Amino acid sequence: MLVRALVGLVTVLTLTNIVGAVATFLVAVYVVPEPPALTEGSQVGRDIIVASGYLVLASVIGILMGARKLSSLADWLPSERPPTAEEQLAVLRGPRTLARGMGVLWLGATILFGALSFSRSTDAGLRITAIVGLSGVITCSVGFRFAERLLREAAGRALSASEHPQEIVQSVAMRSMATWILGTGAPVLGVVLLGAASLADHVGTRRDLALATAVLGVNCLLAGFITTLSVTRATAAPIISVRKALARIERGELDVSVPVYDGTDIGLLQAGFNRMAAGLREREQLRDLFGRHVGVDVARRALENGVELGGEVRDVAVIYIDIVGSTRIAAVKPAQDVVDLLNRFFGVVIDVVEAADGFINKFAGDAALAIFGAPAPLPDREACALDAARTLAKRVAAEIPEIDFGIGVASGEVVAGNIGGPSRFEYTVIGDPVNEAARLGELAKSLPQRVAASAAVVTAASVTGWRAADDLVLRGRAEPTTVYVPN
Repeated sequence: MLVRALVGLVTVLTLTNIVGAVATFLVAVYVVPEPPALTEGSQVGRDIIVASGYLVLASVIGILMGARKLSSLADWLPSERPPTAEEQLAVLRGPRTLARGMGVLWLGATILFGALSFSRSTDAGLRITAIVGLSGVITCSVGFRFAERLLREAAGRALSASEHPQEIVQSVAMRSMATWILGTGAPVLGVVLLGAASLADHVGTRRDLALATAVLGVNCLLAGFITTLSVTRATAAPIISVRKALARIERGELDVSVPVYDGTDIGLLQAGFNRMAAGLREREQLRDLFGRHVGVDVARRALENGVELGGEVRDVAVIYIDIVGSTRIAAVKPAQDVVDLLNRFFGVVIDVVEAADGFINKFAGDAALAIFGAPAPLPDREACALDAARTLAKRVAAEIPEIDFGIGVASGEVVAGNIGGPSRFEYTVIGDPVNEAARLGELAKSLPQRVAASAAVVTAASVTGWRAADDLVLRGRAEPTTVYVPN
């Protein structure tokens, strides 16, 4: 497709120059007033022959020059490899290079036909030189816009591949000023020169001058319209694409990018937007991974307030759930089956705890620790923990019948915060309720209900459906604990 664009570019530029040449000839011979002696049939015939010959020669030279300038691009564009520095410059400076090549051919035409006209008279020489020169400026300007348009996909690849694109782009302000000078300033200058020449030598009637002014004025309008429309579209289109992409990002759609094709500062804006969007996607992925590793509430708190080592005293409820006989399971099952079993188990734990507004603090082998009331405060933390424990026991028994388990529930004061060192730390809770919940979880493995709660958490929750089972001395404790189980 890009190679076809190069062929189309050479074709379009050739046709542009042919149209410009024909229009110039018609204006010079039939529009701009000259003394009658200078528009005789023999003179016009000679001019037609010379103009036709030069047009054919210039077209051939222009096609060969354009093909040579773009030959390196024909090798790169069909491939997938990144462009070299020379190829990047060839693409981004291609419109200017082609326009300069056209300018050389038009300069040759200006010199040739100006010299022929000067051989007839100074007045004719000045007129023809001005007409051909200004026509060449206008044609080169239009050709530049066509080249910029047709090469924009290749320019996008060149900009995207450059580590320092700001060093190889042109200024959008310079492009706008050049558009005005070439598309409007030069044609208007032609009208001004025509008026000045007519006032100086009184050549032609008022009708002739009116016709010439009208035709040149139309040329001014067309040239100004074409070049202004081209530069306006070239400037507005990439800005609109960035604006629409920004709107999508505001809606949370981060998987968005814009095509980079403009060879000016606006191309840097497009490339910069894509880098920004990629950074946002990466940041969101890190945020998601961070939240999955430490918990959504911990991640949000760290992002909003920063991270500091240390902790604070909080009243929490704690659930500890542990699998019975995990060592035996690992010994008789393949490792992948054990991992799959644990993932199913922890999936149920996460689902139940998060539904009850709890926080999964950590997974420790075949056990999980859930906190209610940290890091985010939770007024009815004890009731939420007890409800989650009963639901968890029912779901694990129903959905994963191949494992046995024990669940312990406790509550009280803990220290909650970031524990570790400056380079590696984790959010956790430390205190007696954590140890008590772990001991109750061990005890629950031998109970029919597979759930055991301390008297403190049941009393604080003020809920029904729980009864005191026994007063037992838990491992590592000196005083007996009143153990509650679900009815």
